[in-house]
Amino acid sequence: MKRPWLVYGLAFVGGLVVFFLLTSFLFSLIFMVKDSSFRGGPKIGVLEVKGVILEAEPYLSSINELMQRKDIKAVLLRVDSPGGAVGACQEIFEQLKLLRKVKPLMVSMGEVAASGGLYLSLAGERIYANPGTITGSIGVMIQLPNFEKLMEKIGVSSEVIKSGVYKDTGSSFRKLSPDERAYLQEKVNALHDQFVKAIVEARRLPLEKVKTLANGKIYTGEEAVKLGLIDELGNFYQALEALKKRTGLKEVVLVHYPEKKGILKKFLEERLPFKSVQVFEPLGLRALYLLQI
Repeated sequence: MKRPWLVYGLAFVGGLVVFFLLTSFLFSLIFMVKDSSFRGGPKIGVLEVKGVILEAEPYLSSINELMQRKDIKAVLLRVDSPGGAVGACQEIFEQLKLLRKVKPLMVSMGEVAASGGLYLSLAGERIYANPGTITGSIGVMIQLPNFEKLMEKIGVSSEVIKSGVYKDTGSSFRKLSPDERAYLQEKVNALHDQFVKAIVEARRLPLEKVKTLANGKIYTGEEAVKLGLIDELGNFYQALEALKKRTGLKEVVLVHYPEKKGILKKFLEERLPFKSVQVFEPLGLRALYLLQI
């Protein structure tokens, strides 16, 4: 006995597959036409740093590509980030300094460019921010969750066999000992000094002045100009115009980095129930240049 519904069903599914393939192809063609990287003429790269920074990639690869592309004459760093992991911020910062030796680099701060976001911004020749931009938050912290009381309530304990007295420092199953607290405070102070030194060198400010600013307080863009942390008030397009003037370019094409995520990937990331896990990823020891309000 024939099953026409099966044939129709397979035909329908096949039609859908063909439809999606054709649609994807057309979208790709439209993207190639609209994508600024396919247009001729001089280009300015726009490196966008958004959200919490927990890893240096894909920023490092983007910076390397910006350095190598001969058609990109200058770079505008757009920062809209509260900061993130110390190591990642420092790694990106050092690569940005190399980029600046090759091409003009200016910075546009968005809504927030604090702590590690400010750290990255120090690499620019000039830093622009809006009057209400939140910046500052100069400092470092280590957050350690403590589940000791919770574990006691549910009757679960943890035993550790370690090779050194400090090996399990930061364990989530017990409090820090006084020695461990002093030990971690020493590391935090050392990382804080690195942040202060970076500001002193980049902004050419007196060490004592920077020390007074590096207390974790946030500053508005308007305050940051007066304090010498940034150069000028202005939005993205004003910073772009300044960069065009700096390079002598009039008509330019903007090329954005890192590469934009595809529609499907973005859709899935926005709807996965565990999408926020990365914000809480630093379980255990991870030092942060991070604004927390």
